[in-house]
Amino acid sequence: MSLQIYVLFLCVHTLLVSPPTVSSNVELRTLMDIKASLDPQNAYLSSWTTDGDPCSGSFDGVACNEYGHVVNISLQGKGLRGFLSPAIGELKSLSGLYLHFNMLSGEIPKEIANLSQLTDLYLNVNNLTGSIPPHIGNMCSLQVLQLCYNKLTGNVPTQLGDLKKLAVITLQYNHLSGAIPASLGDLDLLTRLDLSFNRLFGSIPVKLANAPMLQVLNIQNNTLSGNVPLALKRLNTSFIYRNNPGLCGVGFASLRVCTAFDNTSPIKPEPFASESGQFARKDIPESANFQLNCSQGHCSNPSKHIYVGVILGVVAVSVGVMVVVLSMFSWFRRQKQKIGSAFDSCDGRLSTDQAKEVCRRSASPLICLEYSNSWDPLGKGFSQEVIESFMFNLEDVESATQHFAEVNLLGKSNYSAVYKGILRDGSVVAIKCIAKTSCKSDEGEFLKGLKLLTSLKHENLVPLRGFCCSKGRGECFLIYDFVSNGNLHQYLDLKDGNGKVLEWSARVSIIKGIAKGICYLHTQGNKPALVHQNISAEKVLIDRQLNALLSGSGLNKLLADDIVFSTLKVSAAMGYLAPEYTTTGRFTNKSDIYAFGMIMFQILNGKQKFSQLNRQGAESCRFEDFIDANLNGKFSESEAAKLGKIALICTHERPNQRPNINTVMEELTEMGESSLILNT
Repeated sequence: MSLQIYVLFLCVHTLLVSPPTVSSNVELRTLMDIKASLDPQNAYLSSWTTDGDPCSGSFDGVACNEYGHVVNISLQGKGLRGFLSPAIGELKSLSGLYLHFNMLSGEIPKEIANLSQLTDLYLNVNNLTGSIPPHIGNMCSLQVLQLCYNKLTGNVPTQLGDLKKLAVITLQYNHLSGAIPASLGDLDLLTRLDLSFNRLFGSIPVKLANAPMLQVLNIQNNTLSGNVPLALKRLNTSFIYRNNPGLCGVGFASLRVCTAFDNTSPIKPEPFASESGQFARKDIPESANFQLNCSQGHCSNPSKHIYVGVILGVVAVSVGVMVVVLSMFSWFRRQKQKIGSAFDSCDGRLSTDQAKEVCRRSASPLICLEYSNSWDPLGKGFSQEVIESFMFNLEDVESATQHFAEVNLLGKSNYSAVYKGILRDGSVVAIKCIAKTSCKSDEGEFLKGLKLLTSLKHENLVPLRGFCCSKGRGECFLIYDFVSNGNLHQYLDLKDGNGKVLEWSARVSIIKGIAKGICYLHTQGNKPALVHQNISAEKVLIDRQLNALLSGSGLNKLLADDIVFSTLKVSAAMGYLAPEYTTTGRFTNKSDIYAFGMIMFQILNGKQKFSQLNRQGAESCRFEDFIDANLNGKFSESEAAKLGKIALICTHERPNQRPNINTVMEELTEMGESSLILNT
């Protein structure tokens, strides 16, 4: 008997202290059900197999805890085209579900509410339809709810107010209607709420305005109306309310003063409240609980029936008026949005390769900018015009790059990374990410640099679309138009037919384009004269028409001195740095001219390295010594001789012997005119 007790003790001990192998068979079967729905063609989740171990690291995007239970599923940006299975509710230990930036369709299953340990739910940027399940209110651990950029309909559930740990709610760019639930004001930890670009109506709940931790509230492009609570004034520019023509209030820029009609508007389904916070229970989006004051179990007083009849009559009339007013507001809203609100249905989601049925947006991107507490370079002020033209928010940048997916990474340096992205208007961009530590520490200088960058506009400069300073990432993002044919460096040192050899006319056009860009920078007009400082083959981008566009113009005005110096070392190693810099330590227009001359030699010779033989060939017009052999003799000797002479004088050792860019432009223009005369 004692032996049996001992064996029983060992069994119980083993069960208690030994973690289960694998996540149990139940979880494995659940994962396979989820795979079947998310990836019905088995195109992306082939690593999920019935004989595999989800906790071994072999299941792409799956992580387990020490007890062998699945706690994290991270499948963002995988191209998944299925739907989310109700089986997801069986993964009881799941704390993070990241399915954003896919093409999932269907409804959010109500079974998701069984995930009581889930803290992060990211389903944004998909094609999800249906309503937001009110059952989500049971997910007591939820901290982040990201459902934006889908096609969700219905109301914002009042049950969200039961999620006491919820800090971030993003529901923008859906088709949500109804009122903003006052229950959201019960979320003591709520810091960010984005309801923009939906179809919400009614007023802003005073209770929500008084949420103690609220830092960002974005309600723009809805049909909200009524008096804006004064408590939202504390959010400053983090309260975004544009394109809600029915809103009114005092102390908010662009809002009209409220009238008596605003105070009695029948389309206010939100509890009326005084600024002191005393509410009369009229929460239409929340459950109404009317109780008649009767001493018995039922009411038999005839006067009561008359009273109730009057009430019902008033309610019927009110409903009729509400329908008429809502119709008028909806019509007005549609007209407003056709003109400038830029809200429309998003029937497709964006990928790095294409943008199917993209959202139509206004020329201006979102303007909500995020700051860190210790770094607020834009707090010193931009004109409203510049703000509305150039400022992106972090969510735009994340969406464009699919959350900085590795597949979109174009390149890295010691101070920045560049990603390819697609904005929601369908345009392709290149996004340069610069760490705060690489930027100028003086905020005033940084701001001046940004202003300079926004002023640069020329056909031979890469256009700057906008910028963003991130709160959480501590980075500055510069958003440029994407230039499709790479940089000039890719057209150098071509061997054995690898790569596309530039024809002679394209080379001449590229040289002229670079010169025009430099001429614009060196000339003072609507902006101060500017020295580029870092002209190189990598900084010359080539578009579809083989036009040259200079990149990096003015970037040194944003960067810390040690970062600028590190780029100079690279420039010197490649031969672009003017020789006088080593003694003067200064950049001038003539140092840009030197770099331009070096690039001219590279374009003519088709090689990165420039030798003394090339120089001698240009001096004596021995074309075989400085003209690219890949041209097979197909070039203009007169133009080649002229360009060789210009390159020689631009790379003169003494800066005072080099021409200025205006003289170079005159020489290039005369060369073009001579060619026309000869051809005619």
